[in-house]
Amino acid sequence: MEFSKLGHSGLTISKIAYGNWINHGGKINEETAHDCVKAALDVGITTFDTADVYSDTKAEEILGKSLKGIRRESIELCTKVCHPTGTGQNDRGLSRKHILENCNASLRRLQTDYIDIYYAHRFDPTTPLEETMLAFADLVRQGKVHYIGVSEWTAEQITRGAALARELNVPLIASQPQYSMLWRIIERDVIPTCQREGLGQVVWSPLAQGILTGKYLPGKSLPMDSRANSPAGKPFFKNLVQRWMSNNILEAIQKLKPVAQEVDLTLAQLAIAWVLQNQNVSAAIIGASSPEQVRENALASEVKLETEVMNQIDEILGDLVEYDQSKTG
Repeated sequence: MEFSKLGHSGLTISKIAYGNWINHGGKINEETAHDCVKAALDVGITTFDTADVYSDTKAEEILGKSLKGIRRESIELCTKVCHPTGTGQNDRGLSRKHILENCNASLRRLQTDYIDIYYAHRFDPTTPLEETMLAFADLVRQGKVHYIGVSEWTAEQITRGAALARELNVPLIASQPQYSMLWRIIERDVIPTCQREGLGQVVWSPLAQGILTGKYLPGKSLPMDSRANSPAGKPFFKNLVQRWMSNNILEAIQKLKPVAQEVDLTLAQLAIAWVLQNQNVSAAIIGASSPEQVRENALASEVKLETEVMNQIDEILGDLVEYDQSKTG
């Protein structure tokens, strides 16, 4: 496993982070979830990512159980707050009340005394940013949170948040955006802003919701256990995948397979390695439905892709790549 500093901070994280969105408490049973976490630890992953809202808080509980007995100082445990975790009017957003209450709830579920990186899961336009940042700052001063991060914030929102973080003298060090070969929205605005403000990128969905594994074939029916076949109660997952389900995109992805084979990688490994070539990306978050997937995809942390390979990828994907910043969120 390779490691990197996160942004301009002194925090070291593993270049592959293990994330338990969708899978823990959802797609896989608890025993398999524990096995996946064990596999992550075995291959040297130290950074674990979850959120209060994942699987209606069950994901945090399962991760807490999976990491029980592990020396706390040897890992970086990250979670998030913003999305609804209950039916009350204050069970959502980035108000002081919701942040403080949900931090305490996350600590209980994760069976820990502190969170290494506590992310604002989205920007909350209904709450003054000053209130939000002060609540995060208080958690840092209480020792419940070591560092602050944001997820899917725009460049302008990051700039405002960073200014307040400096004023409050607290470490805002991480941005967690979606980023992949196909989804490069952050390159034009968010990354330059984060470079200036000292935030590193911990990116989610480097496989574009599984599309970049190559398992979806043009003109073929969808795999029954895939996210594209998510049940009606999980439309968010299905909609994320459906944006990539046109035949021209699926055909282009199949053309990437020989590129991966030429450098002795699976298509998934190539896709993860691709995001890690960006020097502003400190880590890529992987999910997994089996320990074998964890072990296979973790190998991408050590891969260095030659310029020729990067150019081949760009040529194949061409104008299929998404850069529209208005789609952040």
